Amino acid sequence: MIEIIPGILEKDFAEIEKKIALVEDLVDWVHIDILDDTLIHNATYNNWEPFKIFSGRVYLEAHLMVQNPQQYVNSLVSVGFKRLIAQVESNDFRHFMEEAKIHEVEVGVALDGSSQLELIEPFLGEIDYALVMMYKAGQSGQSFQSEQLPKIRKIHEEYQNLPIEVDGGIDKDTAPLVITSGATRLVSTSYLFWKNADRIAEAIEELKTGIAIQ
Repeated sequence: MIEIIPGILEKDFAEIEKKIALVEDLVDWVHIDILDDTLIHNATYNNWEPFKIFSGRVYLEAHLMVQNPQQYVNSLVSVGFKRLIAQVESNDFRHFMEEAKIHEVEVGVALDGSSQLELIEPFLGEIDYALVMMYKAGQSGQSFQSEQLPKIRKIHEEYQNLPIEVDGGIDKDTAPLVITSGATRLVSTSYLFWKNADRIAEAIEELKTGIAIQ
């Protein structure tokens, strides 16, 4: 089953709240990008207490594009995040993984578009899912890089039951490419919130099928 997950990368909680309101009746999960200007030169909203208002409305996953992701685990779990993903390029992914596994959350490992697959291979047998970035992490709206597709195929071949999430340039044209490569969870940001803000329900269905809805 293909899962469409709206992605949000924002510096302002009001914008986060507005975007979640647009999709909470259409999807089960929302993907929140978290950056603190350490691993990647960008920063997002990082006050966690307000996220409690989404409890019972939608499930939240956090994508930690930060140097020390283990520092965020307790705070995010306490406000209701149910999936935590960290970049394998962070300081100590294993430390993060072990810290997150203490809690009842799904734990994922993310691979940047500029990194080699070998970086995450040691963790694929220990985590709940993998996230393959289809371009360099940190900014929405970049172009989809088809050269990342072999990473998805390789993971799927070796770990057929492992959910594979993808993020970066996902639209109705690129969705079929990642799905046929083995991806089961598609994060989409600009296609939903920038390009189709007035027809998000239809855009979500397009991502599942790759067919434009008139």
